[in-house]
Amino acid sequence: MITQSDLDKYDARGMYKIYDEWPNIAKKSYESESEYDRVTEIDHVIFAGMGGSGALGDVFSSILSKINIHVSVVKGYLLPKTTDEKTLVVATSISGNTIETLTVLNSALKMNCKIIAFSSGGKMENFCKKNNVEYRKPVFHHSPRASFTGYLYSMLKALSDVLPIEENEVNESIDFLKKTHAKVSTQNLTETNESLNLARWINGIPLIYYPGGLQAAAIRFKNSLQENAKMHAAIEDVVEACHNGIVAWEQRSNVKPILIEGTEDHIKTKERWEIIKKYFKENKIEYREIHSISGNILSKLICLIYLLDYSTIYLAVQSKIDPSPVNSIDYIKKKLN
Repeated sequence: MITQSDLDKYDARGMYKIYDEWPNIAKKSYESESEYDRVTEIDHVIFAGMGGSGALGDVFSSILSKINIHVSVVKGYLLPKTTDEKTLVVATSISGNTIETLTVLNSALKMNCKIIAFSSGGKMENFCKKNNVEYRKPVFHHSPRASFTGYLYSMLKALSDVLPIEENEVNESIDFLKKTHAKVSTQNLTETNESLNLARWINGIPLIYYPGGLQAAAIRFKNSLQENAKMHAAIEDVVEACHNGIVAWEQRSNVKPILIEGTEDHIKTKERWEIIKKYFKENKIEYREIHSISGNILSKLICLIYLLDYSTIYLAVQSKIDPSPVNSIDYIKKKLN
């Protein structure tokens, strides 16, 4: 098991310290934010962002999946052809300087969309002030990926008129986050810590299977494995994988399956899980199961993300890697500028 001294030595910039504060950050962010009251007559919501900011769009796409408004997540430069003046564009760049999101923001302004932007400052703040665009500045914590929960709960409050989620459900998610914290934070570096146990198990290339509704958690886990643990990872929809990806297991490899299972998955999805697990057992393929909590979709996603993100920090420390630097991303950004 890793120790506190291991964390302090290898996570030298203290990413874990921010994660230890996630429940408090979530509560403070939600309570301190104000609502955006200009959202009227919309039939399309677009969440634009890259990396950690893009993961926010994935979560909101899941939350909004049950309302009669078209939802798009844009991770790139271009708005969908269906964008018009009845579209709300939610542009997020935690750094404030993401070139793709700034391009989308400029296009949305030209198309007379309704816009709200979130960043920690930078070029996005300057653009919004210059063009009288609704702008919010949640607190930045350590890095874009560590700032995830602060931005999520600030956005939940700001977009409360648009979202089909009640305040009591948001509060429920924060309560569940606190309970998850007690189990997986650095205050519990014991055999009972599910995140720590998952980190100890992971080797090779993780292949993350997910059900409908929990894609956001799978994408975030993949991204965090890549950024924090500096390792390759991939994801697959479990139902779709039964029509193609499952065949790849006929050959031995260093790929390791991780199953993210929802407590309320569709009955036919639950059937697929059981068949796949039986297949793995019969073919002596070791796998790992991660189960969501019971609760609303926000509670499910944020607690899964919390548990899985912690595991990537523990995995980095276990591998004697500093989770904070992302030198390859910095290299590409410098070349783009």
